[in-house]
Amino acid sequence: MQTNLHPDILATDKGQRADAILRSCVHCGFCNATCPTYQLLGDELDGPRGRIYLIKDLLESNSVNQRAQTHLDRCLTCRSCETTCPSGVAYGELLEIGREHLAGETHVGEAIKRGWFQRLQRSGLVWLIPNATRFRRWARLGNWFRWLLPAMLRRPLPKLESNRAAPKNLELNPTADNEVGSVLLLDGCVQKAATPSTNSHLQQLLQNHNVRVERIAEDGCCGGATLHLGDGDGALGHMRALLDQVGPWLDKVDAIISSASGCGVTLKDYPRLLAQDADYLPKAVKLAEKLVDASEYLSALPLTTTSRLPKGVTAQAAPESKDATGVQLKVAWHSPCTLQHGQQLTGQVEKLLTAAGYLLVPVADAHICCGSAGTYAITQPKLSEQLQQQKVAALQAAAPDIIATANVGCQLHIGSAAQVPVVHWLTLLE
Repeated sequence: MQTNLHPDILATDKGQRADAILRSCVHCGFCNATCPTYQLLGDELDGPRGRIYLIKDLLESNSVNQRAQTHLDRCLTCRSCETTCPSGVAYGELLEIGREHLAGETHVGEAIKRGWFQRLQRSGLVWLIPNATRFRRWARLGNWFRWLLPAMLRRPLPKLESNRAAPKNLELNPTADNEVGSVLLLDGCVQKAATPSTNSHLQQLLQNHNVRVERIAEDGCCGGATLHLGDGDGALGHMRALLDQVGPWLDKVDAIISSASGCGVTLKDYPRLLAQDADYLPKAVKLAEKLVDASEYLSALPLTTTSRLPKGVTAQAAPESKDATGVQLKVAWHSPCTLQHGQQLTGQVEKLLTAAGYLLVPVADAHICCGSAGTYAITQPKLSEQLQQQKVAALQAAAPDIIATANVGCQLHIGSAAQVPVVHWLTLLE
């Protein structure tokens, strides 16, 4: 693709990076075939190729406009297009630059003005989501008055997990004699507030296999949600704060584990995001080098796990598929976009669940986003609901006993519409 970026834009590091990404696109359109919003709307501007042209126009004219904002807002940032693209176009990174440009962070002039409702909504999300205590308090309050809320607020409101859901009998860390490794377990913000049992189960699993587990009392937000809302400067603030918290552990543990794939994809990208910050870049690089998804770490352990039937779940598996315990749970696996497209990790969770005795059922269009996409369910409720209904239908088509996923956002979003329980896959290992 030929480009002619505005000199003021091209003089910046982000402008030069955007220029390189734009030039790598051969506008073949393969990306549209796997883009959820293009499949729903059939509009070229609601597919990756069309959005790339919109961003190109913004950066060449050094201007902002409502049309570009509308279509960039509708992007899920699922990055399915990156998995499909034969040219390796870094679409997600280009989208960040385009959204920050619209917000006035690279544009020389006034930013595009949003309506009062959108401004209030976005500032509220930036204020609420990164703070786990605040998020849990307001979500609990919302659940008390759920029946009073309009559908657009009631639908994405998470039902918080009871503190009793987390196992209480966590074993002590292994002694130095039998310790096989050491990890720092990151809790995140939404997962810590909504589904704390996920990391408690992971901690118990790791300690049962002689891995020393360390946790920070109140670790901060990775900055992912703020970044996707177009607030690049605010996101960098969260990243620096988290690096200050994690810094003392970087040389004390073998690995750092994120069990929320949405956090993991952002954390692994810290070196790029903080490339211009000489003070924080060394810590960002070291964090990214040690950061692994829970499935990556567990795949390297000689696990001895068995399947189990969570409370309230009745197995529907046929007798010939049952194991020695009399139950083989049928699991529909939903791989979050942040795991399969962002981190490019596929197949590992499936192997772990199968080895533990679960029967994985086929799921159609497994590459398509569920519609959660961080704050998307709130900012784009109609499109999000359409994708949710499609995903739930695909996951339930083979009559599974349970649906498993790897990201808290997907877990809450799918769980609000599914007729079978939706859990984080880690809670299925014991």
